[in-house]
Amino acid sequence: MPIRIAFLLFSNVTQLDLTGPAQVLSRLGDAQVDLVAATRDPVLTDAGFAILPTAAFDQVPGADILCVPGGMGVNGAIADDATMAWVAQVGEGAEWVTSVCTGSLILGAAGLLCGHRATSHWAQRHMLPLFGAEPVAERVVCDRNRVTGGGVTAGIDFALTLTALIRGQRHAELVQLSLEYDPAPPFDAGSPERVDPALLAAYHRRAAAAAGERDAELRALAARRNFA
Repeated sequence: MPIRIAFLLFSNVTQLDLTGPAQVLSRLGDAQVDLVAATRDPVLTDAGFAILPTAAFDQVPGADILCVPGGMGVNGAIADDATMAWVAQVGEGAEWVTSVCTGSLILGAAGLLCGHRATSHWAQRHMLPLFGAEPVAERVVCDRNRVTGGGVTAGIDFALTLTALIRGQRHAELVQLSLEYDPAPPFDAGSPERVDPALLAAYHRRAAAAAGERDAELRALAARRNFA
């Protein structure tokens, strides 16, 4: 049987959280990738274009690998009972329960990270304890069968790490070579620990303007789902 990989799709998902690891994991060999949403209707991403699901929730009751991406739509996904029921159901039976970026908050809200070490986008990592998870400031965190990646581009690192756990390092290296994944960013501005304070402050101002109530909403959702 092929390895069944199920990615959650929800409105305002960050597409690279999903498409980066999907490209890597599709090369596990003998793997079936499904993009799963509430319906088969196109799902709008936060990049302004839509992704077409391959299946609806009721068509994928289980998977070997569950992967939950993040994005500005995370709170909406947590607020949706059907989405959370599907994540909890698939996560309970999956061999690997995984996420990228703020997708770890969805896993947490589904009760899948209690007592586990996990990571998220650096700007939202502090919210993981709301759901009983231990936040870790690393790009990829493996804790038993939970594998979580940091913000957005860390999804590729996460997927290569998971590939090595499943198929071995040699196979993961072949995948990395085939994708020419040899990052050499033009600026050293990818981490809050390394940027100058003015740039970090500018980021926080923009984030507050775009979603200033996000943390308060998430705390309310945690209380609604009996985590507070």
